[in-house]
Order: sequence, then C-alpha cells, then structure tokens
Amino acid sequence: MNTPPTRLPFLDGLRVAAFALLIPYHVGMYYVTWDWHVKSPAASAALEPFMQLSSPWRLSLLFLIAGAAAQGLFARRGALGTLKDRSLRLLLPLVFGMAVIVTPQAYFEVLTKVPAQLPGDGGYMDFWQAYLQSGKYCRGDDCMVVPTWNHLWFLPYLWVYAVLGAALAALRLKPRALGLPAWAWLLLPAVPLALLRVFVMPHWPTTHDLVHDLYNHLQYGLVFAIGWASRTPVAEGLWPAALRLRWWALGLSLASWAVLLAFSSHYANAEPPDAVLAAARTLRASLTWWAIVAACGWAQRAFTRESPRLRAAGAAVFCLYILHQSVIVLLSQALKPLALPWGLEALLLIVLTFGVCALAYLGARRVPGLALLLGIQRRTGAIVPGLGAPSGQAAARAATPSLTNTQSPCSNTRTSPG
Repeated sequence: MNTPPTRLPFLDGLRVAAFALLIPYHVGMYYVTWDWHVKSPAASAALEPFMQLSSPWRLSLLFLIAGAAAQGLFARRGALGTLKDRSLRLLLPLVFGMAVIVTPQAYFEVLTKVPAQLPGDGGYMDFWQAYLQSGKYCRGDDCMVVPTWNHLWFLPYLWVYAVLGAALAALRLKPRALGLPAWAWLLLPAVPLALLRVFVMPHWPTTHDLVHDLYNHLQYGLVFAIGWASRTPVAEGLWPAALRLRWWALGLSLASWAVLLAFSSHYANAEPPDAVLAAARTLRASLTWWAIVAACGWAQRAFTRESPRLRAAGAAVFCLYILHQSVIVLLSQALKPLALPWGLEALLLIVLTFGVCALAYLGARRVPGLALLLGIQRRTGAIVPGLGAPSGQAAARAATPSLTNTQSPCSNTRTSPG
C-alpha cells in the first residue's frame, strides 16, 4: 500500500467553500430564465450574469478536489478498500436519495408544469407510489423519466471515476514527474478542456445520464485525474503553481467572464459566426481552468491551518449537499403564496435552506442508520463519502433531470446555458 501523501489543510476549506456555492446557485436557478424543476413567477435574466461567473467551473472544481480525495483513500486502503468505501459512501446515499430525497423535486415539477399528468387525486403520496414504480412525464418532447437522481448525479459519476482511478493505480505504473514550470499549469490543462468544448460538446451535449454523457465524462474525468495526480509526484507542482499564479488566474477568469458576457449580449438575438462561436467556447473552457487555479491558490492563503469550525463544516457538507436542492424546492413553493419581492424571497430561501439543512444534519447524525443514508460520517477521522475528510486530511473531497429530453431513468439534464 502506498504511503499517505502530505496533508493539505487548505483543500478542506476549498471543499467547504465550493459546496457552499451550491445553495445560492440553485436558489438562483429558481429566478433565472434557464430551465429548472420549478420557476419563480418573477424569473428574469437579472441574475444570469452572476450565475455565469461560477457556472463554468464550480462542478469541475469539485471533481478536482474529489480526485485528490480518492488518491488519498487509495494510498491508505488500496484498490479493494477504495471500492468498498466508495460503494458504501456514495451508492447507498444515492439509492436512498433517489427513492426519498429527490421525490419532492419531481412532484413539484410535474405539479407546476403538467399537473394533469399527476396520478390518483394529484396528491404527493399517490405520486410517490407511481414514482417508485417508474414512469415518464412529458410536456411535448420534453420528458422526465422517474425515478431520477437530479442533483445527485455527481455521486455515480464520482463512484465510476474513483473505481477506475483505483484500478489504474493498482497497476503500480511509475509515471515520471511532469516538472512543468509554473506558467504551464495556468495554460496547458486549459488546452484539452477547450478542445473538448469546441469539438465534442456540440455533438454530445450534457445529459447527466451516466451512459450517454461523453462530453461531461471527458471533461470531469480529466479534472478528476489532475486532482488525483496532484497528490503524486506526477503533478504535485499544481499546488505551488496555483499559489504563485493566483492573481494572474483570478484576473484572467474575471476578464474572460466579462468578454463572454459581451459575447452573449451581442449575439442574444443572432447566430454567431462559426469562428466566433468556437472562440467563445475556447474562452469559456479556459475560464473553467483559470478559475480552478485561482480557487486553489487563494484557498492556500485563506485556509492555512486546521480549525474546529472548519472540521465541523467539513463533517456536515455532504449531508447538506444531499438535502439542499429538495429543501430549496419545498421552501420556494411554501413562500410563493406570500408574493414577497423576489430579492427578499431569494435571501430568505438561502438563509432558510442553510438553516433547515443544518438542523437536519444535527438531528440525523445521532441516528446511525439515517446518518449512513445521508452520508454522515460518525467515526472519528472517517472520510466523508467521496467528498472529503476531516479538516487537514491529505486529500480533500467530496449538483438535475427534469422535463427536458427523454433520457434513461437515471438521466439528469439540468444545466445552465453555454
């Protein structure tokens, strides 16, 4: 078995910060014009520029962190231990989440979009029974197949990547260290990401269907692999390069975001020329990597040591991830009759979602069976399922379908434009 890699406390803080973005981002999905499970009557394009600031990179960052986590797990437990741990910590919450946690999202999506298709008297229990028996709900060609995993699509993808990574690492190959100069870490990983977005994404768009999602597998698999390699001599230069280049990466990310906003505004009602479209896709893919480098660099300045608060947040983050989107959907429908100004309502949704999820975590962690189903680690020093470990562990660790395209029962087609 490999020797565990050096501990990097900043990865724990980076993981917590990355998952903290999920709640405001998915609250934002309720208010923008992009397709989502439920939509606010006040939905508009007002928030979309701010959503586009994080949408290109937030999920890729999570896969990078998860790759580092998976390498740390493999170093401690080997290939079979990785398979056992990832299966228990990822697949069990996935099955429970699809059967119980995600169901309200599907119910309110059907209720608000195609209520005539609700089974029985239209109540939740009748829908839940039909949901578990599988089925399809369509609005024209836009269909949702149930049961579904919605935001939990991250879990099966991560399971596949972790198992494949462990299988490859078990071959005991001895790749040489890349020895790249710092500037290369800012530019070279952006090249394959850009090529994938220009040449693969148009033909294999995002589905979040595990079997038919080539573009996402290639891009997320790549950043997962970089995260894994960063905890080995192959790519250990990533972390000092990110720290050194954090200002450059941040500046390039913000400049790219501004250019892409100008592109979207200019071609809002027109089809861009092929060359311009390819350039925009290249820039967006580059933004993905530059933002990741900036996040990794600034996290090293912000999270320099372990702390009890960070450790507590790290222990709760996976449970909050599993619960947060269903809580947002339920709260949005509960607040709708109040007809609050959308800004106030959005703020309430964010605060209440954090509060409800935190209370649920505090209660569930005391119930062993429920804690396991919600991904809560009750053992001291245990790795959070596929997402992380207690603050300071060597590897940091570890966001929907809808009535959008007919996919397999486990498809997930909720994405933002671009």
